[in-house]
Amino acid sequence: MINCSSSEDKIKDAAKRVFILKGFSGCTSREIARESGMNVALVNYYFRSKDKLFQIIFQAVLEEFMLSMFSVFSSDASLKDKIKILIEREYEFISKNPEIPGFIINELSRENKESSEVVEMLNKISASGVMKQAEEAQKKGEMRKIDIIGISLLVTSNCQYPFMAKSLLQKMNGLSDKVYLEYLETHKKNVTEMILTYLFPNPIIN
Repeated sequence: MINCSSSEDKIKDAAKRVFILKGFSGCTSREIARESGMNVALVNYYFRSKDKLFQIIFQAVLEEFMLSMFSVFSSDASLKDKIKILIEREYEFISKNPEIPGFIINELSRENKESSEVVEMLNKISASGVMKQAEEAQKKGEMRKIDIIGISLLVTSNCQYPFMAKSLLQKMNGLSDKVYLEYLETHKKNVTEMILTYLFPNPIIN
């Protein structure tokens, strides 16, 4: 969480809430100023423009979203354990921040949105050595042949969708928040078993 010990931090904290709720195009600097309890002049003084402020917030949110992934991929754990931990961390993070995946996807889809932040994140993942680890496991026949994009699709689609579609699935099935969360816990276990069994059909990896 941002420490709101200064006007600048209060503006950042407010901007994060407003941008995640409404996106870049759906809000104004005036709304951010109102949310922070400041005036527009002060927002512009610290950040020059809504676009500059958005870039700071977007990069911070993206880094927060990817942080656990970096720590997992950079660890000394086996590849199988890394993927298992990654799924657990993904669920833990999104359960606390269910709006963030949609925010990131929507903003990356926005016309003319630069993706330099994403490229930087992908370079960090590559530098962690996890891709080389996967290649070696595949050469040994310990892991199914699949690239990092395929693994990402498996994990993100199964981990993020249940949270992004929460309202729809609850209404379709008449589920309360409590019951839906219970289903998510079961789903997490099923997803972990399904993905690991698919990626590592050879039982020699523990």
